[in-house]
This record gives sequence, C-alpha cells and structure tokens, in this order.
Amino acid sequence: MLSRTLSKVADVMAPPVCPACGAETEARQLCGSCFAEARFIAGPICGGCGRPEPRLSLPDPDFRCSACLRAPHAFTEARAAAVYGGTVRRMILSLKHADRQELAPLMARWLAAAAGPLLEETEIIVPVPLHWRRRLKRGTNQAAEIARPLAAPGRAFRPDLLRRVRATPSQGGLDRGQRLANLHGAIQPARYAARVLSGRRVLVVDDVMTTGATLDTSARALIAAGASRVDALVIAVVQQTDDAHMPASTHSGQEPFPGGPQTED
Repeated sequence: MLSRTLSKVADVMAPPVCPACGAETEARQLCGSCFAEARFIAGPICGGCGRPEPRLSLPDPDFRCSACLRAPHAFTEARAAAVYGGTVRRMILSLKHADRQELAPLMARWLAAAAGPLLEETEIIVPVPLHWRRRLKRGTNQAAEIARPLAAPGRAFRPDLLRRVRATPSQGGLDRGQRLANLHGAIQPARYAARVLSGRRVLVVDDVMTTGATLDTSARALIAAGASRVDALVIAVVQQTDDAHMPASTHSGQEPFPGGPQTED
C-alpha cells in the first residue's frame, strides 16, 4: 500500500514519461510510438545466438543457425530481448554514453523476460567487464547495471569475477575473427574466481551482441576458471546479413513486453 501511495505521489509531482522519447504516458513505460519502433524478439530463435528465426514454424531449443554451426560459441545458449535498432538502440546508447542510469531497471526487466529458463537455472550472474579507463570515462559499467537487478536468492551477482586487464581498440568495423584477435588475453578471471565458479552454472550479461566475440572471450575465461556451463544474455542482438538470419518481426503487443504499452493492438 505504501509503495502504491508513493508511486501515485511521484506521478503527481513528476508525471510519467516515456523513457525513450520523453512524451507523457499513462505509466512509466514506452509510449505507443516508441514501442512500435522497438523490435522485441518473439517467436522461434536460434538457440546458439538468440537471433530470431521466423522460418521455424515452432520453437526448437536445439536449432542452430548456419553461422553458429560454422563457428560455435564458447557459451552454450544466448538470449536477447530485442534486435538492435530504433528505440532500443537509442536507449542503449543513452545508458552507455549519457549516464541514463534510470533506464537500467527497465532493461533488466526486458532481460528477465527474454532469459526465461536460462535465468531460473543460473547460479551466478557475471557482467562483461570494462577496462578501468573506460569505466572511469563512462562513470559505470552498463553491463553491470542491467545485470544487477537479476540477482535473487540462490543466484549471485558477481561483477568481480572477470577483469578487463587490457584496454582494447574499438571493435567497430571488425569481423568476428578480428574481434576475437583484438580481445585475445584482454578478459581474465580474477585470482580467486576458481573458488567461486567451480562446477557452477553462469550467465554472462552484456548490452549488445554483434558477432559474439566479447561474450565468447568472457565465457572462455569463466570456463577456464571452472564454470560448468556459461550462457549469454543481452538487451539486443545485431541482425546479421547471414542468410540464416531473416529480418525479425516486431513484437505483436498481444502479450505486453515489460515496459511496453499495456494494451492490445
């Protein structure tokens, strides 16, 4: 009751607005226009990279796209809340570069909805680490901020288990092989990580997956330290040009995604 009262007071003092565009809304969620532009992933996906696979008639957790078959990832499965672009892209960039930390709880809800059973079976949540210089420049690690709310009893949040020991150049414009080479040796487990990770199931979290190189490098470090299995979870996945990845459909809105309009179209 107290929580509802405080929420009503907050709405009077500061009317709820869309977190993406600032337009007034009935609740603190995406407005209709921003939600329609967000490409939340619904329906069949590739279990390996989490990208939508609309050519599958039914979900198949064992399905792997041709890109994942050619170059399997170090993590076992991946899930993404959305395809990178539009509203989701703007919000991620705002979180990373404009210090919009208030977006993190909403994005964490997106992550939880996308992860499903992967999150329920996870024992340890580890965000992809930032090098200290980049973290100092940004003020925070956005991967840690979106991963922190996913912790629960029996599911520990451990941002200390991975370290970025070397600053790496921008990954923009690089293919998967070049990104992996760029990251070689840059992400390492902490000295005490083996005591925590041994035999445990881990979920590594980041904001965006392009080729999966950063998540792969993180997963290898966690497995080397003793993790029994590592899965990956991101807010958004970049749609690849590979012919196995057809354009994703926009979420229908019939089952409201966290933060989206609570009405049916």
